[in-house]
Amino acid sequence: MKDFKYNRGLVLIIMVGLIASLMISFARHGVEENNRQIDLATNYEDLLELADREGLPAEEVMAKAKEAGITSLAVYDTTFKKLNANGKATAIAGSELLGSYHSGTLTDPLWRQLVAEGKIQGNEVYIVGHDARTWQELKEDVPRRLGKDRVQLLKVGDEEVMAAKAHFESFVKMDIGMPTDEMEAVNKAGFHVIARPSNFNKCTEDDVKAVFKRLDGMDISEVVFSGSQVLGANKSLQTTIDEMKARNLNMGLIEGVTQLQFYKQDGMEEIAKGIGYDKIVRLYAIPKDEQPKLKISTAVERWANTDEERNIRIDLLRIYDKPSPNMSLMETNMQYFKDTHDILVAHGYTVGPAGTFASFYPSKYLRALVMAGVAAAAVLYLSLVIPALNTAVKKQWLLFVIFALCAMVPILMGTGAKIRVLAALASANLFPALAVIFQLDRIRHLRDKITLGFGKMLITGIIALLVTGTLSYIGAAYLSASLADTEYLLEFQIFRGIKLTFVLPLILVGIAFLQRFDIFDGRMDDTDGVLNQLKKIMDMPVKVKTLFVLFLVLVAGVVFVARSGHTSGMPVSAAELKFRAFLEQALYARPRTKELMIGHPAFLMAVMAFWRKWPTMIFFGLVLIATIGQGSMVETFAHMRTPVFMSFMRGIGGIVLGAGIGAVAMMLVQLWQTVISRAKERKSA
Repeated sequence: MKDFKYNRGLVLIIMVGLIASLMISFARHGVEENNRQIDLATNYEDLLELADREGLPAEEVMAKAKEAGITSLAVYDTTFKKLNANGKATAIAGSELLGSYHSGTLTDPLWRQLVAEGKIQGNEVYIVGHDARTWQELKEDVPRRLGKDRVQLLKVGDEEVMAAKAHFESFVKMDIGMPTDEMEAVNKAGFHVIARPSNFNKCTEDDVKAVFKRLDGMDISEVVFSGSQVLGANKSLQTTIDEMKARNLNMGLIEGVTQLQFYKQDGMEEIAKGIGYDKIVRLYAIPKDEQPKLKISTAVERWANTDEERNIRIDLLRIYDKPSPNMSLMETNMQYFKDTHDILVAHGYTVGPAGTFASFYPSKYLRALVMAGVAAAAVLYLSLVIPALNTAVKKQWLLFVIFALCAMVPILMGTGAKIRVLAALASANLFPALAVIFQLDRIRHLRDKITLGFGKMLITGIIALLVTGTLSYIGAAYLSASLADTEYLLEFQIFRGIKLTFVLPLILVGIAFLQRFDIFDGRMDDTDGVLNQLKKIMDMPVKVKTLFVLFLVLVAGVVFVARSGHTSGMPVSAAELKFRAFLEQALYARPRTKELMIGHPAFLMAVMAFWRKWPTMIFFGLVLIATIGQGSMVETFAHMRTPVFMSFMRGIGGIVLGAGIGAVAMMLVQLWQTVISRAKERKSA
């Protein structure tokens, strides 16, 4: 029997790296715990719409929203569609004025005189103000939007009229500028303002300064730019940075539709880097086409999970446009606001201007120790699958020095972003594999020496699962420590090796298994090695039923990989969605299905297969499936936006429930074997 020895020096280095990893992870946890304030927001214009639909004063609706827990209202650039509706200004198409003139319905003599003098053009838009402040802002904003050469002021009696060369239908939808009257109304009602300005065409420094000057004197909680560009893109971004820094403003970025990273806005990375990542907040809004399909209770539960799992700190709630049974539309939305507020408070959050992450960039010396630990783990794995290297200790140390220098030097030089990603990838794959290999090496020496009854076998299996999970969690600590910084917590940077971590640990464990066991003779004895067994597999005659089984395995593998992540497109059944919802409500963090339903039960079944001396091929398959659970536990930590404590508790829940399901599976198999055995005894008698 091949006896693989563990280099204790490498193990010691891994332990030192683990200590450094835990120090980084505890510091990260502190940063996450200090960011627990959520801006519970809705759109100002949504509340105005709600007031109109319910026939109530806007002030009353805003007071109710404030009472329900809303802290900020989003205010957007005004448009002439809104101004025409609220009566503060009117935009009229020149073609309409000419049509009225020729039909005799234009009765105002001053307007008729302008038409007669040829000053009214059919391809122009004419703007009349009915509110002094709004008119003054329009005289500033419209020339900025269209260009001064396209706008002129006319006199109609004692009134000013603005003539703009523009396509009328496009003009009334165009963003004009931030309305001070709306922002003041929001502040007066006791809310903060989430300012949502849009960018200008060929934006200049003066354009940017004019927008921020408009915000002066207002209580602004965050700035969230509207549209596909941030204000100032692409040539005046530095001015936007300077204006935001001068006012100490936070910027909200909208989470992408796949719930990954952000909705792409030109210039957002430059602004974020310029004002500092400690001034950035993640915003989420339930998609407009999805919210009507959700019950209020479902939407409320989503907000709690969203904020906890994805570091969302601006919750932008849309109103429901249909009332719930036995409730008015007003009551429906106020209940939605209140229930969302209450569940967030119950989860330990406070509400107010959105919290931000403190600037978090761990010590390069601690990170260098982490890199050394990953290098040691890589060499340790190689020594456990290459017999010649296992006995050549000097070669192991030579490899370690090479790997460690390649990983540590860039980190100590203050760079090493790609090295950190490689270290995270190695951690996610090596440590689950090493944990399983360690258990394989333990049991190889025990089966012929110890006999276990079912009870002891079950307890042994559960203890082994806990030990293996603990060892895999070393990899989780390394993965987290390799990546952890503010940019990863906010998802400006993401770990892109997730799909690979679903497959590579199985390959690593498979290689180690084939170095230790002969999967063909059914006796789990020594082996001629990986290559010889692979050659034997390739030389095997294949039956149709074997091909069918392999096809099913392939399909299962594709589903396994495709269902993971955010962009797979692989649907999830309604029954599983309900099961997930139950786990989310019952536990602090919902365990992953691949752990509690697949990997951990397979681990206990592998224990049973080993001690009951089932065919080695079956044991091999169960060990590979068990590795899925260990790899998933570590891969969970690659989602850096999820708080590290939640990822930790998710894995614990998976082990506990998975052990329970695995125990039930073992009992059923034991019962089935007992029934079959007794039936054979009766038949032979």
